[in-house]
Amino acid sequence: MDKRISKITNGLKGRITIPSDKSISHRAVIFSSLANGKSVIKNFSKGHDPLSTLEVCKNLGINYEFINNELHITSQGRLQTPENPLYCGNSGTTMRLMAGVLAGQKFNSTLTGDQSLSKRPMKRIIEPLSLMGASIDSNDNRAPLKISGAKLHGIDYTSRLASAQVKSAILLAGLFADGKTVFTEPYLSRNHTELMLSYMGADIRTNGLTVEISKSELKPQTIEISGDISSAAYFIAAGLIVPDSEIILQNIGLNPTRTGILDVLKSMGADIEILDKRTVSNEITGDLRVCTSDLKSCEISGDLIPRLIDEIPVIAVLATQAEGTTVIKNAEDLRNKESDRIRAVVTELKKLGADIEETQDGMIINGKTPLKGGAEVDTYNDHRLAMSLYTAGLISEKEILIKDFDWINISFPEFESIFAQISG
Repeated sequence: MDKRISKITNGLKGRITIPSDKSISHRAVIFSSLANGKSVIKNFSKGHDPLSTLEVCKNLGINYEFINNELHITSQGRLQTPENPLYCGNSGTTMRLMAGVLAGQKFNSTLTGDQSLSKRPMKRIIEPLSLMGASIDSNDNRAPLKISGAKLHGIDYTSRLASAQVKSAILLAGLFADGKTVFTEPYLSRNHTELMLSYMGADIRTNGLTVEISKSELKPQTIEISGDISSAAYFIAAGLIVPDSEIILQNIGLNPTRTGILDVLKSMGADIEILDKRTVSNEITGDLRVCTSDLKSCEISGDLIPRLIDEIPVIAVLATQAEGTTVIKNAEDLRNKESDRIRAVVTELKKLGADIEETQDGMIINGKTPLKGGAEVDTYNDHRLAMSLYTAGLISEKEILIKDFDWINISFPEFESIFAQISG
């Protein structure tokens, strides 16, 4: 489906609720599948990716039903041998986290994905899991992953990459491994796994950049999931750059490992206020008030990158409207996402008139530059690029056409309907 986007002239106004956090939704399903009993997940994300995780767990023997806005999962605390390959769709989170779980089971399994996922690198999890005793055959370190259940042992692993998916795969394998599993990363990546494992009774401890876990049995819980700040990012960005806007985003996850975008926007002079901050199911949440702002440039690098890696495409859109030169670096892992996001963002924003250049590990954006629009842009089958281009279209002087816009359904099928609530 192609989508035409025109400039908004009367501002964005109102209150909206963003769908639930996908990262937490994935983990809630997986961890509940490993707990003996009935877990209740409130506000589960129904994007394609979390539903892929739910389907994989169903094929491993768990039972579930939706009751109103709650997902009820019943498990015996152990998984069953799957009859067929486990299809992860487009979800790298599903494949990498489930690889950690399946490596320590007593049966064999195969994880597959769509064409895009099958191109994404899996060496980052295969290597440490193999050190734990896992047996994983792959297609040159890519899917499909054929996993032979094995007896695992703990390791002390120092990762070169700050990756929540790598960390989570190893910690999940550690639930089934003899001895202690220790993981250290160069920067702190998102820590939803650590928080939820602790919430569900795992033997887990965190000390700075190091987390350790021992073999554990998880207890079923009621898990309430807050709104996804990665999904909120497009509305935050639009509220900042569409003239005469004031919006409130309700029930947004404010986990410090995910709020790098808020830190960056504050440094850019954004008018953002946190309201009603609170803790729910071991996660910090709150409301955000966002108003149109005059932005200035900044540098984004180092330990900030893992805290906003998914938001960089829309941050690049914001940077086109900020005075000065914004530099993004140390973000080379963007080249390994659903698309090469560095090249894709630069190529497509140039079509709209942005003054932006690609570097090996990021990009340089000169602002403030009017986006002329009047162009056809591509999504590269990448949901985050599609939504970032939509945001750019809201301030482009001429209408833009986004090809294959329906890729947003991977993570955010409600995207357009929520924008309609504040567009008047």
